[in-house]
Amino acid sequence: MDERVEQSLLDSLREKQQQMISLLEAMNDTFDQQPHPDLSPPGWHLGHCVFTENYWIREQLLKQKASETELVNLYNPRFSEKTKRSKQIPSLDKLLTWVFHSQHENLELLKSLNGRALDRSLNRGNYLLHFLIQHYAQHYETLQLAGLQQASSQEFRYTATNHLQSQAPTPLTMKLPAGACKIGADLPWRPYDNEYPAHRVTLAEASVSRLPVSNRQYLAFMETGGYRNSCWWDERGRQWCQSQNPQAPEYWRQDESGHWYVITRQGPAQLEPESPVHGINWYEARAFARWAGGRLPHEHEWECARRLGLLENTGEVWEWCDNVFFPYPGFRPYPYDGYSSPYFDGEHYVLKGGSRLTQAEIKRPSFRNYYEAETRFLYAGLRLVFEA
Repeated sequence: MDERVEQSLLDSLREKQQQMISLLEAMNDTFDQQPHPDLSPPGWHLGHCVFTENYWIREQLLKQKASETELVNLYNPRFSEKTKRSKQIPSLDKLLTWVFHSQHENLELLKSLNGRALDRSLNRGNYLLHFLIQHYAQHYETLQLAGLQQASSQEFRYTATNHLQSQAPTPLTMKLPAGACKIGADLPWRPYDNEYPAHRVTLAEASVSRLPVSNRQYLAFMETGGYRNSCWWDERGRQWCQSQNPQAPEYWRQDESGHWYVITRQGPAQLEPESPVHGINWYEARAFARWAGGRLPHEHEWECARRLGLLENTGEVWEWCDNVFFPYPGFRPYPYDGYSSPYFDGEHYVLKGGSRLTQAEIKRPSFRNYYEAETRFLYAGLRLVFEA
């Protein structure tokens, strides 16, 4: 039986395409500038998303002619050095002309798929459409982070009026019961390969904070010398502290009176005391957890607690987990080897939950984000776990 292409998914893909274009057009003065050593220029992300569309729809699904070499060398991350992308990106007009033409053709090609004999796995359950929609969603968030980095590089004259006051963490916790819990994908043909196969794990009893760590709680860590006291940091964390000399989260700034405020994509803003802290890396999250007498959750604990309804305010910030990114038993790379497998290297740590910048398509309990321990540009914070 032929798989039918769902119009609602075509509409969702078109919406993602338009969102990406609109955000890039708002960054037209900086679309070809690299905002951070770990981030590509904004224009590259749009080009990469369209290149990915062309590759999977035309080359893999319809077996059409391969992409032009110059596009492969720019938009395929395997062949494009991040530091060289700024100079390779075409003008904004040329980029958008190619984007509009390609996206229109791709949508028409997708509409024409009904009734055609195609790759069963890519077409089953509209897998390819789900894949492309989520791919756009991920890069849309990265594009927002690029804008946040561009804003944070500017100098501002700003006065904080709410004068953030610290508060020692006294987290309200919920009991995570011992026993077996389901982990992994529960939606067929939609999630990424690293979410499969679904399986059950056995957990020990623990207490999980209902809320992520707040700005005022993190300020207490700073004011008690959290960055200076080496006892809270592991060896690699101490080395990072010594080399980078951090004083506060990535997007925090002080006014002339020493009061803290935060940088957003729109510029400086007041720090809300109870909002989850963000802009910290895995080393900082782990040091805070030790200082607070707790620890970071294993991703299995986080996912089980989320499924049991024990967690509040998920999706405000990505939440660092204690474990490295690893393959589930029986893992099989799909639809290609490079999405997950290269990052099972013991250097990438899992984040769960999504942030205010994350779109709904990837805010599911089983979704696994992963970054290296020193990464600070993310909209990421933490939640505490305490032993039973």
